[in-house]
Amino acid sequence: MTAARKALIVIGTYNERENIRELVERVLGLALGFHILIIDDNSPDGTGRIADELADAHPEVGVIHRPSKMGLGTAYLAGFRHGIERGYDLLLTMDADFSHDPAVLPRLLEAAETHDLVIGSRYVRGGGVVNWPWHRKLVSRGGSIYARLVTGLPVADATGGFNCYRSEVLRAIGLDGIRSEGYAFHIEMKHKARRKGFRICEIPITFVDRTLGKSKMSKRIFLEAIGRCWKIRFSGRDRSPSPPARTGRGRAS
Repeated sequence: MTAARKALIVIGTYNERENIRELVERVLGLALGFHILIIDDNSPDGTGRIADELADAHPEVGVIHRPSKMGLGTAYLAGFRHGIERGYDLLLTMDADFSHDPAVLPRLLEAAETHDLVIGSRYVRGGGVVNWPWHRKLVSRGGSIYARLVTGLPVADATGGFNCYRSEVLRAIGLDGIRSEGYAFHIEMKHKARRKGFRICEIPITFVDRTLGKSKMSKRIFLEAIGRCWKIRFSGRDRSPSPPARTGRGRAS
C-alpha cells in the first residue's frame, strides 16, 4: 500500500482476549501496510493489556482505552476521528472475533479504488453465513430487509459491520450527528453516505460465527435498530437533496 493510500482498521473490543492477538497477527501478516487501532472498553478479561502488548511489539498497532463499556458505535466514531486527524485515506471496520475474515481485506481495498464505501456483504450472490442457528439468520436477514424498506437504502446488507470508507465520506456525513449503536449504527452510516451521493458497492463475504468468546448481540441492540430506522429515514429532510447514490457490486475473487 502506498503512502497515498494509508488505511486504518478500527476494531472495537470488549472481552476478546481469545481472539485479538491472532487477529492482529493475521492482518499484519497480509503485508499490505494496514495500521490497526484497537479501542478497548476496559475489558474485564484483560483484552486491553494484550492490546498494549501488541502495540509495543508492532508500530502499526495503536490502542485507545476507554473507562467502561460505551458501545461499538461510539468506538468506531472515536476511531474514525483518530484516523481522519492523522491523515488516513481509508478507514475500515471489522469485528474482533474472526466473523470477518482478514483474507477478504485485499478485496475491500481493490473495490475502494473505484468506490467510496465498500460493504462486505453476506446477502449478495456469493455471500453467506456459517454456524448461525436459523432464528439468528432470520433476524439478521429480516433486519436488513426491514432497514431497506424503511430507509430506502439500496444495499442488501444494511446491518453488516465489515466496511471500508474513504475518509472524505466520513468528513461529509458529519460524525457528530451519528447517534446510533449496534446494527443501527451501520444502517445510519450507510444511509448518510448514500444521501451524500457517494459511490457504494457490496462484495460477497462469508460471515462465520465466533468460535471463541461471547456474542455481544442483545435484545436492546435489536430493538434500537427497529426504532432508529424511522429516525434515520426522516433525518435531514429539511436539507436540499443530494445527488443520487451510485451503487453496485464489487468484483468477486
